[in-house]
Amino acid sequence: MSPVRLDLTARLCVSLGLFDDPQVSVVTSRPAPDELLETVHEAEYIAAVRRASEDPVCAEERYGLGTDDDPAFRGMHEAGARIVGASTDLALAVWRGRCLHGVNFCGGMHHAMPGYASGFCVYNDAAVAIRALLDEGARRVAYVDTDVHHGDGPQAVFWDDPRVLTVSVHESGRTLFPGTGYPDEVGGRGAEGTAVNVALPAGVADAGWLRAVHAVVPPLLRSFEPDVLITQHGCDTHSLDPLGHLVVSVDAQRQVARTLHELAHEVAGGRWVALGGGGYAIVDVVPRAWAHLVAEVAHRPLEPATPVPAEWRRHVETLTGRSAPARMTDGEPAHWDGWESGFDPADAVDRAILATRNAVFPFLGLDPLFD
Repeated sequence: MSPVRLDLTARLCVSLGLFDDPQVSVVTSRPAPDELLETVHEAEYIAAVRRASEDPVCAEERYGLGTDDDPAFRGMHEAGARIVGASTDLALAVWRGRCLHGVNFCGGMHHAMPGYASGFCVYNDAAVAIRALLDEGARRVAYVDTDVHHGDGPQAVFWDDPRVLTVSVHESGRTLFPGTGYPDEVGGRGAEGTAVNVALPAGVADAGWLRAVHAVVPPLLRSFEPDVLITQHGCDTHSLDPLGHLVVSVDAQRQVARTLHELAHEVAGGRWVALGGGGYAIVDVVPRAWAHLVAEVAHRPLEPATPVPAEWRRHVETLTGRSAPARMTDGEPAHWDGWESGFDPADAVDRAILATRNAVFPFLGLDPLFD
């Protein structure tokens, strides 16, 4: 989670000319005030984060602070609150019509819970942004999470709220943190069918991952008809990522960003906020994946074979001593067979997809086999 990965992403966007487009505004944000954080997080927890932020020795493990996953550091509160401020500002700018799309690749801190830190995440920017949209009058908000880890934080916050659809496509909790996100987690009483989880087996590659996303996300979004779409693009699904066990390419990640962009226009009037998330191959994967995301949000999609600018590659080598990828592609076709091709009971991915469709589609009036 080092800021290096964010700096490299921003530098790559600059080198590719993505920030030069007159239609693109690069903005900053103030840290979210406690009043905003408290729309999702408990006041006692925020106070504990502040104490640890001022003196890391004061970190309290009962709040998930000072652990291997969430080590305390000076300025931790301000850093986390600024991410929340940025995602919330973007969401409200989109809702109020000041822009059509927004992207905060620093965001996507989806494991943070109301009362404790978890999984490298201190404050849950996605959940706070969704709450702000609801408070501003949005009737329905959809959140789609394609990180390799289950998007457990937004699901927990909105478990009982039928106005929020949370969809997470991730590696199964049987083999990966946080150990949750199974198909039978469908939402609380009165909100059944608004928590959706596709738990994929380890080892799934592009074709299976893309099939899973496209077999579940489009029909659900079309049925739910959100006012705003918020998406989380953790790129730790990649084959080179050291934490997950999926085998996905940058090309497939780019395709999913394109699909979600198209769906935002189809179902949400184009109102789309895209966030970052996990991603720990900080040279080979993260900057390229999120530069593609920025390009897609900006309506300037990059061809997969686009050369990675030489100046950026030289900077990477000077900074890290490592060679950087030469192109914006892994050379994969990003092909998949749609669900309409038929269910294969012998295929583990198809079984995972059908388990999810059986669990939630009927709640939304959809046929698990044919819709």
